[in-house]
Amino acid sequence: MSKLRGADILARALAVAGARDIFSLSGNHIMPVYDAALDAGLRITHVRHEGAAVHMADAWGRLTGEPGVALVTGGPGHANGVGALYTALAGESPLVMLSGHAPLNQLGRGAFQEMAQADIAAPSTKLSFTSSSAQSLGDDLARAIRIARSGRPGPVHLSLPQDLLDQLVEEGERFVPVRGAFHASAQLLSDAQAASVLAVLASAQRPLIIAGPQLASHRGAALCQQLRDATGIAVVCMESPRGIADPCLGAFGDVLPDADVIVLLGKQPDFTLKFAVPPAVNATCRFVVIDADIGALRRSIANLKAARVAASAVADAPEAVRALILAAKKSSFKTNTYKTAVEEAIAWRPAAWTNTKAHTTGVLHPLELGRAVQPLLDAADDPVFISDGGEIGQWAQACIRAETRIINGVAGSIGSAIPFALAARVARPNATIIAAMGDGTFGFHMAEFDTAARHNLPFVALIGNDSTWNAEYQIQLRTYGEARVHGCELAPGAAYEKVVAALGGHGERVTSAADLMPALTRAMASGKPACVNVMIERHAAPTVTRAND
Repeated sequence: MSKLRGADILARALAVAGARDIFSLSGNHIMPVYDAALDAGLRITHVRHEGAAVHMADAWGRLTGEPGVALVTGGPGHANGVGALYTALAGESPLVMLSGHAPLNQLGRGAFQEMAQADIAAPSTKLSFTSSSAQSLGDDLARAIRIARSGRPGPVHLSLPQDLLDQLVEEGERFVPVRGAFHASAQLLSDAQAASVLAVLASAQRPLIIAGPQLASHRGAALCQQLRDATGIAVVCMESPRGIADPCLGAFGDVLPDADVIVLLGKQPDFTLKFAVPPAVNATCRFVVIDADIGALRRSIANLKAARVAASAVADAPEAVRALILAAKKSSFKTNTYKTAVEEAIAWRPAAWTNTKAHTTGVLHPLELGRAVQPLLDAADDPVFISDGGEIGQWAQACIRAETRIINGVAGSIGSAIPFALAARVARPNATIIAAMGDGTFGFHMAEFDTAARHNLPFVALIGNDSTWNAEYQIQLRTYGEARVHGCELAPGAAYEKVVAALGGHGERVTSAADLMPALTRAMASGKPACVNVMIERHAAPTVTRAND
């Protein structure tokens, strides 16, 4: 009887799970998996930093709803990837990080790159564990994928000891799980629970539904729109570290205190909601809390105080939305006037933004970037807009819209935009992909332009270059004063476009508004991974409120 390596079991299990696209950086411990990938038909996008591989798996999860897979080596490779897990955890993005690992039969003896990997990854994952036998590798992968996609989605880590990957087992035995083993059972909102939620909403004068990051995807947004239509109640999705001050939400903060009932749909009353206390939220506002995680549900009720919670339920957010839609269609809900007020506030932007320009020559105002990008996305058949964090990210999110959007998320991290864009191109081969970022952000993963060129993954990186870590510069300026601003400068007008060109991409430098649209058009037409490096003024991120208009 022929034999299989543990690596073959793992690779075949990945193929059965439908996870044929793997984001990886090679290393000693995982070379058996690279070899097994050939026979299993797995496609490897080989990156330049392990953190980029995890960010790509994160973006894959957000775009497709299926867990992305990052494959990294053990020890320092694993450590490099761990930092990116937190962004996925806060963003509720399903992914599995597979890490090579020192051989089990050498542990405790000073094995090469021996490390307590599962312990290191645990705080940033839903589950972190190490395989203990070659025969269980397929089942371990199925468990990791099930947990990553179940309930409130998120990252799972699985370490793969090298001796298990090399170990031979009898091929005739069933070690590769069937496809159903990779799927989790849904937690449903019952008809009675849905009716109870709607009864609370019907009793309100100014009801509001706030959804968490899981529903921020393209598919989630479509569900939220159906819920709006069925109930006549505004549904607001929050996925930004700026919370109710997210510029994408316009003047939402102006009307939130008027709500008298808020349904938290997979959304915790955390810092993004100012902990749901006055003045951000009215002290008399009642809540309905729906969460897939019983622990998170209990924390929410405790933090809100039980007297403010009119109803609660454990259910997956998408399933809860579907149940509420069905129940609402059987009721007589009509559009609430508060819905109009909320949606008008979210859409509101200062009138002055229409014509805002830079005060000096040779640079642009951040708003001028948005005014150039929006027509290109509007004209695209499949537009994907990606925004990193920082001040320029907030300006971009305030004034650039697309049917599909990926941002840095509640974690508030920066540096993920370039890997996000690469994963978007793998997932959406024909999309128009524009990623906005600052010059500080660009430095995190600029080498991934080499990855993009090698794998033919074109996209446009739009850099707002103000020669500084501007978010921190603005903190120093407003907190300590101009005389104590220091340590946040970057190279003046660095030629990042030349870096991209040297790595096989297309580069453009822009110093005037008139040149921006032509540069973006050429970048898109180049068919290469492209960088449009735009010199901009330093501006603090916008605070959108009608009180200042």
